[in-house]
Amino acid sequence: MTTSAPALHHMVCSSGQHAFRQAWWQWGQPDAAHVVVCVHGLTRQGRDFDVLAQALLADAAARGLPPLRVICPDIPGRGQSEWLRDHTLYQVPVYVGAMLQLLAHLQQQAPISRLDWVGTSMGGLIGLGMTAAQALPLWPQGVPHIGRMVLNDVGPTLSWQALSRIGSYVGDTGHFASEAEAVAQLRERFAAFGPHSDEAWTQLNRAQLMPHPQGGWRQHYDPAIGRAFGDISQEAWAQGEAVLWQMYDAIEAPVLLMRGADSDLLPHETALAMQQRGPRAQLVEFDGVGHAPTIVAQDQRDAVTGFLLNPLPEPDAQAA
Repeated sequence: MTTSAPALHHMVCSSGQHAFRQAWWQWGQPDAAHVVVCVHGLTRQGRDFDVLAQALLADAAARGLPPLRVICPDIPGRGQSEWLRDHTLYQVPVYVGAMLQLLAHLQQQAPISRLDWVGTSMGGLIGLGMTAAQALPLWPQGVPHIGRMVLNDVGPTLSWQALSRIGSYVGDTGHFASEAEAVAQLRERFAAFGPHSDEAWTQLNRAQLMPHPQGGWRQHYDPAIGRAFGDISQEAWAQGEAVLWQMYDAIEAPVLLMRGADSDLLPHETALAMQQRGPRAQLVEFDGVGHAPTIVAQDQRDAVTGFLLNPLPEPDAQAA
């Protein structure tokens, strides 16, 4: 049976000498052995996955499958997680370290027998880092390797023009007089998410808001993330692509690659290359959507729930 709201949890994570409070939202049965981790994009937060989490729980129950534990973290600096004192720590390796500590904590709470990953944009890059960490001693003891991975509108090669577009507004968390004004402006900013009902836009952006110190509302993330994002040069990003491709090529788990057909971040050529190399991702594209699919629409939800919950085809059939 699904619920309308997840449970909020916190733990203390560390990166070097820095400690911070890590938050996550938990849906489903707290001791379920099948864990699905859903990680959001650059300026978003874990409540983006409310609709998907409920769909996964309902679908698993309808199929008579074992119960699920759906974990939706707020990456540090976003949502209910603590803001980092040093803006240079807002980078994927730090996030990977936090997720490894979270997995160890979840394993202590109840043993994990199957682990799946859903990563939107930045959440997908964190997922690539997690797959690389599987080969290292720092992988949490007893936690299985990622069994299935969903990469949502992200890959090893991304458009620098789109990254520059995102960087132009990341440091601006806004100042809105009312929730209605905030939802209207964020609906315009995130128009590339594709068509949504008025209710869906409100649900997507209500958790995105926090009180502004001067009254009204602002987005629920640390504006210093914009400084960290701006520190990345085009040359440094290009040099990192080779490492990301190595990570991708080393993935042994089945991969579902979702892409907005109008995405300006994940080039179509990159998506096609991801079909042909490494884990040979299964690609699904969504018309009328840019960066990034929110996994709220029925066809997007069905793509993810089917990939995570359906039996995988036999290797010969998959190759065919």
